[in-house]
Amino acid sequence: MNLTPSAPITAIQSSLRTAIAAGSAVAIAQFLGLEYPIYALISACLVMDLSPLKTRQLAVPRLLGSLLGAVVGAVLSYPLAEGPLAIGVGILLAMLISYGLRMPAAAKVAGYVSGIVVFAHGAHPWSYAYHRTMETLIGIGMAVLVSLVPKLLGVKLPSDAPSK
Repeated sequence: MNLTPSAPITAIQSSLRTAIAAGSAVAIAQFLGLEYPIYALISACLVMDLSPLKTRQLAVPRLLGSLLGAVVGAVLSYPLAEGPLAIGVGILLAMLISYGLRMPAAAKVAGYVSGIVVFAHGAHPWSYAYHRTMETLIGIGMAVLVSLVPKLLGVKLPSDAPSK
């Protein structure tokens, strides 16, 4: 592991930004009365980066995968009985559709969201899909907004370099 003098500064800034984005996302989701604010927290944590560009790059597949998985899971909740077979079929189809749409970075997210919908939300799949999407969107939105705030101390990241 190669530690540079800026490593502690980077760690503090990254941790602080992630904490602010996640805490804000949960507060907004709770204020709006959404059912599962934890997904706002998870989304904010998973896409947050010190680089605004990297944050946006992580956000897009996360959001697209969540949308695709929620729709696939909700649709499959009607013909398939809740259980391991439905989960497997939901994951398989959501991931294959993601790859077919040339969104490989969204495939795993699409798969697990679809699996969750058919596993635990068969009675009200569209309600869950809606709430899950809104919570994910709030988490991603807060991460993107926080990533746009200038860094407290200048630390040059490889992803900050101008593209050629």
